[in-house]
Amino acid sequence: MDPEKQRQHDGAVDADIERLPVDLLAHILSLLSPFRDLSMAEGVSRRWRWAVERSLASRRRLSFAGQRTGDDTAARLVRAAVNLRDLDISRSCWGCRITDDGLIKISSADCVGNLTSISLWGLAGITDKGVVRLVSRAYSLQHLNIGGTFITDESLYAVANSCANLKSIILWSCRHVTEGGLVALVNKCRRLECINVGGMRVPPESLVGLLSISPALEIRSTARILNLNLNAGVQVS
Repeated sequence: MDPEKQRQHDGAVDADIERLPVDLLAHILSLLSPFRDLSMAEGVSRRWRWAVERSLASRRRLSFAGQRTGDDTAARLVRAAVNLRDLDISRSCWGCRITDDGLIKISSADCVGNLTSISLWGLAGITDKGVVRLVSRAYSLQHLNIGGTFITDESLYAVANSCANLKSIILWSCRHVTEGGLVALVNKCRRLECINVGGMRVPPESLVGLLSISPALEIRSTARILNLNLNAGVQVS
């Protein structure tokens, strides 16, 4: 096909796509899984942006992991995902550009109260300010990953006060968290089954007290599970 005919053909195809009803276009876009594809699709036109946002309404899981996502884009897409249950904003090789401002904007989304899983793994740009605002509205939260961040006990106090259904939490390398924050968490989150404390500065001996509060609690480090026996002391499997 010569270049001129190819351009005419491409133009006809584009015109056909633009004539699709927005609901049908949204359904097609809902089949896209990578965030990068959705991000590219919403840049086509204002109509496609509406379709992308409409497609997000049916999503149960949304991941920005490894994408160069900013605060405003992430917040806008999360607000559109009204049925979201699993939110992953983990840092990867490229990393998300999410800051406290982004978490604060996300915290106002309608879906936050229904989220059961949140991952903020490795986000260096967030602090207690943003985490507290987010988890304070995440009443249904069961799984939380805030490992590799600079949070302090303040974030754990917010989790303890707002997330009664919490079952697991990853605190890997949260070096500003102390025994006090862990005690508050285990005291109030009575459904907590597993906690990862690898890379923290809390000595193993201090973890014995957590089992006096919740004997069935599974306490993990990065490479192993710590079996803490209240009578025999600390044993590492």
